[in-house]
Amino acid sequence: MQILSVEAFKSNFFEVLQKVIAGEGIGISAGKKKELVAKLVPAASKKIKRKIGVLEGKSKVTFSRDFKITEKEFLGL
Repeated sequence: MQILSVEAFKSNFFEVLQKVIAGEGIGISAGKKKELVAKLVPAASKKIKRKIGVLEGKSKVTFSRDFKITEKEFLGL
Protein backbone atom coordinates (compact mmCIF):
# COMPACT_ATOMS: atom_id res chain seq x y z
CA MET A 1 0.00 0.00 0.00
CA GLN A 2 1.35 3.39 -1.01
CA ILE A 3 1.25 6.09 1.69
CA LEU A 4 0.84 9.76 0.74
CA SER A 5 0.82 12.94 2.78
CA VAL A 6 -2.39 14.97 2.79
CA GLU A 7 -0.75 17.53 0.50
CA ALA A 8 0.34 14.88 -2.02
CA PHE A 9 -3.10 13.29 -1.88
CA LYS A 10 -4.82 16.62 -2.57
CA SER A 11 -2.53 17.58 -5.43
CA ASN A 12 -2.74 14.13 -7.10
CA PHE A 13 -6.36 13.28 -6.32
CA PHE A 14 -7.30 12.10 -9.84
CA GLU A 15 -4.25 9.83 -10.16
CA VAL A 16 -4.85 8.42 -6.68
CA LEU A 17 -8.48 7.76 -7.54
CA GLN A 18 -7.43 5.89 -10.68
CA LYS A 19 -5.13 3.66 -8.59
CA VAL A 20 -7.95 2.90 -6.16
CA ILE A 21 -10.29 2.06 -9.04
CA ALA A 22 -7.60 -0.32 -10.31
CA GLY A 23 -7.69 -2.12 -6.94
CA GLU A 24 -4.81 -0.56 -5.02
CA GLY A 25 -5.17 0.72 -1.45
CA ILE A 26 -3.76 4.15 -0.55
CA GLY A 27 -2.79 5.34 2.93
CA ILE A 28 -2.99 9.01 3.93
CA SER A 29 -0.61 10.41 6.54
CA ALA A 30 -0.78 13.71 8.40
CA GLY A 31 0.93 15.73 11.07
CA LYS A 32 4.57 16.30 11.92
CA LYS A 33 5.09 12.58 12.59
CA LYS A 34 3.37 11.65 9.31
CA GLU A 35 1.12 9.17 11.11
CA LEU A 36 -1.30 7.10 9.05
CA VAL A 37 -4.74 8.64 9.57
CA ALA A 38 -6.84 7.08 6.80
CA LYS A 39 -6.93 4.33 4.19
CA LEU A 40 -8.62 4.66 0.82
CA VAL A 41 -9.59 1.24 -0.51
CA PRO A 42 -11.77 0.07 -3.40
CA ALA A 43 -15.40 -0.58 -2.64
CA ALA A 44 -16.06 -4.31 -2.46
CA SER A 45 -17.67 -5.22 -5.76
CA LYS A 46 -17.35 -8.95 -5.30
CA LYS A 47 -17.62 -11.21 -2.29
CA ILE A 48 -14.38 -11.83 -0.46
CA LYS A 49 -13.95 -14.95 1.64
CA ARG A 50 -12.93 -13.90 5.14
CA LYS A 51 -12.25 -15.72 8.35
CA ILE A 52 -14.88 -15.14 10.99
CA GLY A 53 -13.00 -14.10 14.08
CA VAL A 54 -9.52 -14.74 15.34
CA LEU A 55 -10.50 -17.98 17.08
CA GLU A 56 -11.58 -19.83 13.95
CA GLY A 57 -10.39 -23.40 14.22
CA LYS A 58 -9.35 -22.86 17.84
CA SER A 59 -12.76 -23.08 19.47
CA LYS A 60 -16.04 -24.86 19.05
CA VAL A 61 -19.61 -23.59 19.40
CA THR A 62 -22.48 -25.98 19.96
CA PHE A 63 -26.20 -25.33 20.23
CA SER A 64 -28.79 -27.43 22.02
CA ARG A 65 -31.25 -29.33 19.86
CA ASP A 66 -34.17 -27.12 20.89
CA PHE A 67 -32.37 -23.85 19.98
CA LYS A 68 -34.26 -22.06 17.20
CA ILE A 69 -33.66 -18.69 15.56
CA THR A 70 -34.86 -17.26 12.28
CA GLU A 71 -32.53 -15.66 9.75
CA LYS A 72 -34.06 -12.25 10.47
CA GLU A 73 -33.45 -12.65 14.21
CA PHE A 74 -29.87 -13.79 13.55
CA LEU A 75 -29.20 -10.78 11.31
CA GLY A 76 -30.92 -8.38 13.71
CA LEU A 77 -33.55 -7.30 11.19
